Amino acid sequence: MFEKVREIIISNLSCDAQRVTMDADLVEDVGLDSLDAVDLNVALEETLGFAMTDEELKEIKTVGDIVRYLEALESKAE
Repeated sequence: MFEKVREIIISNLSCDAQRVTMDADLVEDVGLDSLDAVDLNVALEETLGFAMTDEELKEIKTVGDIVRYLEALESKAE
């Protein structure tokens, strides 16, 4: 799941691939702003079929948070 999320982040935010790690802070390390967050959420939904609510999105701080959230949704869907 990390690789999928990583590719989505890199392609949507045009950020340095080396900066996108599980521990990377989305604002500090990746450069995510509020508009980017909405775009990223749409890209995750279109690519993986899972989206976060606005409230959930506010709680996401790192790339790892996204991965863990999506993995939890994926296991519930199975």
